[in-house]
Amino acid sequence: MYIFGGVFVLCTALLGLLISSVHYPIPVIIDVLSSKLFGFTIFGEEIQKTVVTIIWEIRFPRVLLALFVGAALSLAGAAFQGLLRNPLADPYTIGVSSGASLGAVSVLYFQISISLLGNYTLPVIAILSGLFTMLIVFAVTHFSNRKLSIETIILAGIIVSSFIGAVISLVISLSSHEDTRQILYWLMGNIGMRGWSHVKLIVPFFIIGAFLLIVRSRELNAFALGEESAEHIGVNVQRGKIYILIGASLLTGAAVSVSGSIGFVGLVIPHFIRLLIGPNHRHVLPLSMLAGGGYLILADLIARTIIAPSELPIGVITALIGAPIFALLLIRERFGRG
Repeated sequence: MYIFGGVFVLCTALLGLLISSVHYPIPVIIDVLSSKLFGFTIFGEEIQKTVVTIIWEIRFPRVLLALFVGAALSLAGAAFQGLLRNPLADPYTIGVSSGASLGAVSVLYFQISISLLGNYTLPVIAILSGLFTMLIVFAVTHFSNRKLSIETIILAGIIVSSFIGAVISLVISLSSHEDTRQILYWLMGNIGMRGWSHVKLIVPFFIIGAFLLIVRSRELNAFALGEESAEHIGVNVQRGKIYILIGASLLTGAAVSVSGSIGFVGLVIPHFIRLLIGPNHRHVLPLSMLAGGGYLILADLIARTIIAPSELPIGVITALIGAPIFALLLIRERFGRG
């Protein structure tokens, strides 16, 4: 499965580099990448500067960004579903996505620009807003139930998300026509017009969040038995919950900060992986990363080619594909059980 997942990612990445309004042969693409990455060409193709710019500065960072965003959302979704023991859970369950979106919308609406951050102002504020929202959910959960029960976390996330959604709607209603269009386009999810700066931004958060979750695969497997059973086999339930929630929230906040809200990736992909290989999180987590990254590269490819030269928001594509697929998976699972 890991080999298949790796091949899937490589094939989708190659398609993302190959298919566009301007076509370049595969040897040219490989030579551009090898010359930039390793300092030599494989096929010895003569490459113009404009070709290098298009492939290295536009297409390649876009493919990488789709890979990291899809992997982050899928990994976070797998962790949330395992922790909450609910196949309907996804990275947006505890309000981190809503918080990150509110931070980004605030930057767009108030034209906030921090000289020290420059172009990183929007992503950094979005990440901080997402993490702050997570702390609010923790605080609400702690004051209502000191054991951080799963039901209370879900309810607190719903409450906080609903409130933030109302604030975002208020901001949109007060915005001018141009600002409203920009905000709505960002909220629908988009990775176009992004560059290496956005890739560099998400990578460190992705590494930290992925590490926190993958090393906690044992705890996630134990949570499937119930919290009391997990405690009986020696799992520190409260500490495990906190690390898992922090890791998943870091991944979600970082992904939302560079791409906007992209739904159904963290919902469908982990569920699909569990149907294929079973519930063991030692394999569900890394395979969800690979499948999610490849899936979002394909979704972005569809978004930018289906009505070329115009582009659709990638969030629209993931919702149109993900909603019916997830419905079919749920129906299939129910009939399979019954």
